[in-house]
Amino acid sequence: MKSGPDAVFLDRDGTIMEDAHFIKSPSQVRLIPGAAAAVKRINDAKVPAIVVTNQSGIARGIFKVEDYESVRRHFESLLEAQGAHIDASYYCPHHPSVAACDCRKPATKMFEDAMRDFGLDPRKVAYVGDRWRDVIASKKLGGRGIMISSHMTTDEDRRKAQGDGIEAAASLKDAVEMLFRSS
Repeated sequence: MKSGPDAVFLDRDGTIMEDAHFIKSPSQVRLIPGAAAAVKRINDAKVPAIVVTNQSGIARGIFKVEDYESVRRHFESLLEAQGAHIDASYYCPHHPSVAACDCRKPATKMFEDAMRDFGLDPRKVAYVGDRWRDVIASKKLGGRGIMISSHMTTDEDRRKAQGDGIEAAASLKDAVEMLFRSS
């Protein structure tokens, strides 16, 4: 019998790779130590690893969609070099001060799109990220949320997550261990 979620939604910046604020060049991509091994563990469980990321730098004019795609390809190639892969990536190019949308986290459209695309039951997925907005979909849609710590995790995010009953982990590696402990 399979244990663990049917898919893991992962934030990108601050969760799998270092958050360097508005990453617009592949040369800025740095995987967080242990993150590739954690993604590989998800892959080895035959569970989709799906990136869901806010990229407001596009709306702000800091970088273009082509820059985001170059960063994404390089990021994924670094993971692949360590035997891991991302099954799909969803991004929101908007920013509330520039354009209203229903996809920017904490909104749930990107998660809902992925669930539709992969045929997922919302109650059987997990959400892992370093900010409250990355994991609150677990309370809105169902599933399990685990917020990890990064230098971008604020005390307010920690309070909100705790108040919402969202689990906490020190790193992506620890969160994945929690998800697949009995696998």
